[in-house]
Amino acid sequence: MKFTKMQGCGNDYIYVNCFAESVPDPSGTSIRLSDRHFGVGGDGLVLISPSDTADFDMDMYNADGSRSGMCGNAIRCVGKYVYDRGLTDKKVITISTQTGVKTLWLDVKDGAVQTVRVCMGKPDFRCDAVPVAGEGETFLRQDITVLGETWNVSAVSVGNPHCVTYVDDPYALDFERIGPAFENHPVFPARVNTEFIQIIDEHTLKMRVWERGSGETFACGTGASAALAVTAKLGLCADEADLILRGGTLHIEWDRETDLLYMTGPATFVFDGEVEI
Repeated sequence: MKFTKMQGCGNDYIYVNCFAESVPDPSGTSIRLSDRHFGVGGDGLVLISPSDTADFDMDMYNADGSRSGMCGNAIRCVGKYVYDRGLTDKKVITISTQTGVKTLWLDVKDGAVQTVRVCMGKPDFRCDAVPVAGEGETFLRQDITVLGETWNVSAVSVGNPHCVTYVDDPYALDFERIGPAFENHPVFPARVNTEFIQIIDEHTLKMRVWERGSGETFACGTGASAALAVTAKLGLCADEADLILRGGTLHIEWDRETDLLYMTGPATFVFDGEVEI
């Protein structure tokens, strides 16, 4: 099977062109190939296929084999792949995902995509949409106990479940211990992605993310979108800000008139390869 390794702000996936390849067991393939010691190495597997409802389809699997609904960094890379590899000549494209059709605007220079702007959809704060086992319509500024400590958290869905909390320094945390405890907390019946946010100023947030099914990643597009939406809703930042992650910076905008979130960031090729599956 031929594949391409790509990354967006360090959030790296293994991409397969399913116009030319077939992957009979994508879950098992993702588990094996995502292993950084015995496989290709990555945060998961992304399949690029034809779509009946959009220009292309993106189907993705986390490193643990679980299916993921949406990933902002991955979809930017899909946009770069299909344009740079000649599968389309359009600079505005649509991609179907497990959470609906997303529109991408491609910034092309010298025949190659440099950055991609993605409409991430509407943030949904309803408990049943996240989902979160909370009382009331939303789960904002609620205290939960994690590993014996009380954390004030807020939950939102951006196509997948997110938990946002605020800390003085996200890099001072014992992440390998705290991350799984948040991900598997009983208040989140479908598990959860967690963003640990440090507010620098109203237009700048620093964050560290623990992704459901993948562990800590260098970036998370839906996580950055969720972080901006929650922080802005709580009045702690503006509706437009830079989100500084381990792998780089994403720019997130929340258009209150349409209630739509937009993410802009880079997409980068790493290498092409071939592997027996």
